Amino acid sequence: MDMASLHQILGNVAKGKMSVEDASQKLRHLSFEDIDYAHIDHHRSLRKGFPEVIFGQGKTADQIIGIMEKMQVQEQVVLVTRIDVKQADRVVECFPDAVYHKEEKMVVWKKHDVANQGKGTILVISAGTSDIPVAKEAYLTASVMGNQVASIFDVGVAGIHRLFNHREMIATASVLVVVAGMEGALPSVVAGMVSRPVIAVPTSVGYGASLNGLTALFAMLNSCSSNVAVVNIDNGFGAGYMASIINRL
Repeated sequence: MDMASLHQILGNVAKGKMSVEDASQKLRHLSFEDIDYAHIDHHRSLRKGFPEVIFGQGKTADQIIGIMEKMQVQEQVVLVTRIDVKQADRVVECFPDAVYHKEEKMVVWKKHDVANQGKGTILVISAGTSDIPVAKEAYLTASVMGNQVASIFDVGVAGIHRLFNHREMIATASVLVVVAGMEGALPSVVAGMVSRPVIAVPTSVGYGASLNGLTALFAMLNSCSSNVAVVNIDNGFGAGYMASIINRL
């Protein structure tokens, strides 16, 4: 439940449009709701400004659907991450208003369009085309959380002149998410160009010595650009979420 919904319920009680009993029923699971296989954190929107996100990997379609059924009652938006096509088909069948984003592996259900809550533009940059799925996960997450988001894809250090062609967009972004595999050099380059926070996302893209993203992760953690912070390998969701939080400040 978000703050607007809570204010509406309390306001309706104050105006006599809703009984205390009805309000109590709506607020019964304000903290959390136990449905056996999940304790749904309905209070998270009030604490953090965005509902609990459903991590689809490892869950059955029935479990995801069951959680969404309870969340829909209280939330304006529901986000499911790391969900495959088979799971998503079942979910969209149950919730026709939900949209499956195949490349991002995410399902988004919204009661209505999310209002812009950001102070500026979040820019998502990918080093290579193979990094785009992770970059798009960050892009979609930040968008669903109510931000203006832009993107630049395939501007890695193997052709660094491509990056410099977007100097103006890079310079005016409030937060930058930079996604790279291989040797993971691009976030350091971008961070050296701006005075804004850069969230680096290592991907598991690369040949053997990339060690499924560990090489890029270590490179980003050892960046000499002091405005770089790093999330986990392939964690576009985490980067988009953190960028959104920063962009609200």
